[in-house]
Amino acid sequence: MTSPTEASPRGHVVGLGLIGGSVALGLHAAGWAVTGEDLDPATEREALDAGVVEGTTAHRATAVAVVAVPSSHMTGVLRAVLDAGGADLVVTDVAGVKAPFVEAIEDPRYVGGHPMAGSEQSGLRGARADLFVGATWVLTPTPATTPARYATLLAMVKDLGATALALSAEDHDRLVAMVSHVPHLVAGAMMNEAALLAESDAALLRLAAGGFRDMTRVAAGHPGIWPDVCVDNRDAILAGLAALRGRLATLEAAIAGKDRPTILAELTAASAARRNLPSTTPDPSDLAELRVPVPDRPGVLAEVTAVASEANLNIYDLEIAHSQEGTSGVLIMVLDASGARVLSERLEARGLRTSVEPL
Repeated sequence: MTSPTEASPRGHVVGLGLIGGSVALGLHAAGWAVTGEDLDPATEREALDAGVVEGTTAHRATAVAVVAVPSSHMTGVLRAVLDAGGADLVVTDVAGVKAPFVEAIEDPRYVGGHPMAGSEQSGLRGARADLFVGATWVLTPTPATTPARYATLLAMVKDLGATALALSAEDHDRLVAMVSHVPHLVAGAMMNEAALLAESDAALLRLAAGGFRDMTRVAAGHPGIWPDVCVDNRDAILAGLAALRGRLATLEAAIAGKDRPTILAELTAASAARRNLPSTTPDPSDLAELRVPVPDRPGVLAEVTAVASEANLNIYDLEIAHSQEGTSGVLIMVLDASGARVLSERLEARGLRTSVEPL
C-alpha cells in the first residue's frame, strides 16, 4: 500500500457501503488521499476508525468525487456534490442504470460510471481494496465531457485495477440489462423455486452441485438495490426477459418433441459463446499508443470513444496533450495493438488524422 503525500491525487466518496467503501480502500491502496461520508454516522465512524477514509469533508483539491448511494437518492446527491465542488472537480457515480441520471444532470463535470463488480457481502465490512481488479468499469461521456475530465476518471479507474469502457448511457442500460439485471432476476427465481421444492423434499439442496451454485451465486447479493434498478431500467429488462422467454420456449418445444438436433445446436452455440467471452487486459508488450490531433472542445471525446465502443475496443489509458495556443491538442490513447489499428482506420474514415506506435 502506498501512503498518500501532499502531491497525491485526492478523492471523495459519498456512500461508504460495499462499493463506495471498496472505492475508498482501492484508491487509498493506490496512494490517493481519500475522504468520505455516509448518511449513517456509525458507518462514518467505522470508516474513520478503520482508516478507510482520512476525513469526512472533501478537500478543496479533490479531483474526483464518487457517489455510491441508492439510485432513489442519486440525482439529489449528485446535484449537492456538484453544487459544493469547484470548477475542476469531476463527479461520477456507480449506479447500475445510467440514462436517468445522465438525462437529469446536465453539468459537464458529471460523467456517469458503473463498475461491473460486486460481492455477496454487503456494507462497509464487506468492502475490499481489490474488488475492481480485472473488472470492466463503464463510463458514459456525453458531448459536454472534455478529454481532460475523462482522462481524470480513466486514471482513477486504472488505479483501482479496472478497465474502462466508454458507452452512451442508453447503450449501457440496454446491454447491462442482459448481462447483469436479467441474470440476477433469473438466479433469484431459480433459487426461490429450489427452496420451495426443498420444503417438500429436503434432499434437493444437498444435491445442489457446482453448476447450480455458480448459476445462483448472485442471488445471495444484497436485494435492497434491485427494486430501484428494475424500475429505472424497466424497458430494457422487460425486453431481455421477453427474449429469454423466447429462448426457453424453443428449448421447451425441442424437449417436448424429442428434437435432439435443436437441443444440441442451442447448447453448442452457448458453449462456443461462453468460451469466447473477452479476457482481461493484455500483456503490456501487446499495447500500442494511438495519437489523434483534435480540437480541444467538448464533443470530441464522445465521438472518439463512441467509435471505439462500436468496435468493441477497450481504451486502457488516455490523455490530452494541449497545444500552446490552447485551441487544439493531441488525444493520446493506449489500446492493444490490433485494436489501435482498427480504431485508427475507423477514425481516418471519419476524416481524423492518426498515428500508431508500439509502447
